[in-house]
Amino acid sequence: MEGILDYILSLGSTVFVPIVLFIIGLIFGLGFFKSVKSGITVGVGFIGFNLAVGLISSFLSPAVNLIVERFGFNLTVIDLGSGAGAGVAFSTVVGALIIPSVFVLNVLLLAVGATKTMNIDIFNYSHYAFTGAVVHLVTGNLILGMGAALVQATWSLLSADYTAKRVQKELGVESISIPQGYAASSVPLFVILDKIYSKIPFLHNSNLDIKGLQKKVGFMGDPVIIGGILGIILSLLAGYGFKDGANLVMGVCGIMVLFPRMIKIIVEGLMPLSEAAKGFFAKHFSGKEVYIGLDSAVTLGHPTTMIIGTILIPITLILAAILPGNKVLPLADLAFAAFFICMASIIHKGNILKTLISGVINMTGILYIATWISPYFTKLAEEGGVSESGDKVTALWAGNVFDFIIANIGFLGYLGLAILIIMTCFITIFVKRNALKE
Repeated sequence: MEGILDYILSLGSTVFVPIVLFIIGLIFGLGFFKSVKSGITVGVGFIGFNLAVGLISSFLSPAVNLIVERFGFNLTVIDLGSGAGAGVAFSTVVGALIIPSVFVLNVLLLAVGATKTMNIDIFNYSHYAFTGAVVHLVTGNLILGMGAALVQATWSLLSADYTAKRVQKELGVESISIPQGYAASSVPLFVILDKIYSKIPFLHNSNLDIKGLQKKVGFMGDPVIIGGILGIILSLLAGYGFKDGANLVMGVCGIMVLFPRMIKIIVEGLMPLSEAAKGFFAKHFSGKEVYIGLDSAVTLGHPTTMIIGTILIPITLILAAILPGNKVLPLADLAFAAFFICMASIIHKGNILKTLISGVINMTGILYIATWISPYFTKLAEEGGVSESGDKVTALWAGNVFDFIIANIGFLGYLGLAILIIMTCFITIFVKRNALKE
């Protein structure tokens, strides 16, 4: 099982996702060559996307490290990042069982009509595995650990169903949804905040998206210009000279330009599958909808996400320093802040002001949850050989509200699992009745 898991994960999204999409294309009757082209096009988009992500690692991460060093943040728990977090999750017993278990669960939920999403984003099953591993660690019961993991997988599918129409509208692609472990967990907060904003005249009447910003300030509202300004600010905070500063400015501008272009390639590959899916379900299932569940990476082409994600880098460092009770030093995951607020851009329909406020509130919650979960993360990381004994570690990636809720209830044992199952039933009914419209 471990060997199979390692092999599947080693394929990476650039190979595994195109293979899955090719198979889906054949099932939907797209045809062999069109299915091949669609899968490969998406794979090429992911190659480009990974190159763009590399810009974050190359340009933003060193700047973040220097900012932390310059300002001497006195925080005791180190953020190891999402890569280490996924490694910790998949190195556990729950992690070894998670892929086949979630796949079977997903098929069953589709069959009974409890969800419309088929989650092919297997690389982010690590979120479910991590929650299950924490419950297993505390209770010593593998059944409870697997139960907690599968509950979170179900909640993510329901969250994806709830936001599917809004995602499709904002991204311009039909028949997709976002069940990715962190993005799905952030939806309840952003939906609640959006409803609160609708009661506040100043925010309710705000239409400050990218187009609105450009109308107000002209070329200064262009994402490239904004990227340049943000690059200069980060350069000053990092204490860069002209050479390193200029490179950082160009790197941030490159992120603003390349992410949307790469996402357009992924969307181009998904469009034929989307049309084939509609035709297939209209013919064989009386028009029943099924969504292809994708990584939240496909949302990063939204300019609001990248702009606010970059602004949140220095803001999160300030929050970490001033929030009472926070012990986490944001580090490895900080440069990827855009992933933490990508669903805010979707739910707030690209509104810059609402997304910024929601982003600050969300990052505050992330720091506190990452602090709370750090003892469990540290223990699992030591057992998995990810960190050395004595180090206190966590990841912003683990600052997931679904993790927090499910783990705390899961600690109650079989009573907690029963409560989680009952909650899941009520959530399913709510989503069926109240899914966000376009």
